[in-house]
Amino acid sequence: MLSSVRVVLLNTSHPGNIGAAARAMKTMGLEDLRLVNPKQFPHAEATARASGADDVLARAGVYTQLEEALEACRLVIGASARPRSIPCPIVDPVACAQQLWTESERGPVAILFGCEQSGLSNAEMDRCHALVRIPASDSYSSLNLAAAVQVICYELFAAHVTREAPQEAAGVDHSPVGADEMERFYEHLERTLVQLEFLDPANPRQLMRRLRRLFNRARPDGNEMNILRGILTAAQAARK
Repeated sequence: MLSSVRVVLLNTSHPGNIGAAARAMKTMGLEDLRLVNPKQFPHAEATARASGADDVLARAGVYTQLEEALEACRLVIGASARPRSIPCPIVDPVACAQQLWTESERGPVAILFGCEQSGLSNAEMDRCHALVRIPASDSYSSLNLAAAVQVICYELFAAHVTREAPQEAAGVDHSPVGADEMERFYEHLERTLVQLEFLDPANPRQLMRRLRRLFNRARPDGNEMNILRGILTAAQAARK
């Protein structure tokens, strides 16, 4: 199932970190590296820091939009140490790896890492079902990007070796829709709320972000999503 795990690096500023991340992945059996708007790639320093993981770099996908890198993903977890004003599920690296491993049995999953200076933006975190926070010293808690990738990849490999992925709390028959379908639902939801005059596009405040948190926790399956989209369509028709 490790082949179903995508490591997604966003807006990476230093090519050496891309190479070091590729090396961290290969030592733990992961190979699907995806880069969204890297500042410099390909680059000689990335190849040098990969130190034998050239094949991972050669296969790395380069994208201009995060949506493209996450296409068809069942579960998305973002790495972030930054506090948020709106609560979001937080997991440690072990729980992160277990969740990714369990979901990877049914399809692609992704772990997101933001740029070195500022991490994930609010919009990028909105695409995540949960955030993973790596414990570190209070006196110096800043991890290098490649070091953070190594920690998560190690936990994924450990889950792979021990074959101890937990059973899904929702039951084995629950199959949540992918991230791309969730994004289409959020677009439909926002359009409907504007038409109903429940959401003011000139002053949206944090309504959509809170609704994203709600439905990301719920993780609806295909039938549930059809019901939700049907309700939105009926509301739009009634409004007209």
